[in-house]
Amino acid sequence: MKFVAFERAKQGTGASRRLRITGRTPGIVYGGTAEPILIEIDHNALWHAIKKEAFHGSILEMELGGTEHKVLLRDLQMHPYKQQVQHIDFQRVEARTRMTVKVPVHYSGEEESPAVKTENCLVNHVLTEMTVSCFPADIPDFIAVDLVGLTKGKSLHVKDVVLPKGVKAAVKGQVNPVMVSVTPIVEEVEVAPVVVDPKAAKGKAGAKPAAKPAAKK
Repeated sequence: MKFVAFERAKQGTGASRRLRITGRTPGIVYGGTAEPILIEIDHNALWHAIKKEAFHGSILEMELGGTEHKVLLRDLQMHPYKQQVQHIDFQRVEARTRMTVKVPVHYSGEEESPAVKTENCLVNHVLTEMTVSCFPADIPDFIAVDLVGLTKGKSLHVKDVVLPKGVKAAVKGQVNPVMVSVTPIVEEVEVAPVVVDPKAAKGKAGAKPAAKPAAKK
């Protein structure tokens, strides 16, 4: 995926604010052996780009000053309530440097799984993206996960997924995170309302109390 960026000279809060008013988004490109570069991008073009999945997890081709640079999106700062990208960070991609990136997960087959089809269960996608480590050339567009074999009482973990060649899962602080869980659907049992015969109820209400036994003399 390609996009165009322009180098900017000024920096600071005031300069960035003025830049946004003109319809541009400030950003930075860093990493590798070169010095960081301050950039600006047309906001409208950027707004359409960030809606595409490929912009967030794949290698991007950035045209800057007539030269093409391969970069990865690293950070995206949004306005609290406006539809506005306030700042964006990119990292340079070097062919021989192993990188850690987040890749979207595409699930399929759950409707055909025993868990859903015959065992009346709900499948929960706990993870919608996976952090992986690999060389730039091996970064996948997405991780495909087939759930057709999912059954009641079972869950799918990161180590259960077969990753593409050269790609390793990068789990920080977790041994084997859950990707998909299976929950049985509990059916609510409706209790039939108690029907009271109004005549019987009236009879009970109007019944005279039993006479007390006469006291012995």
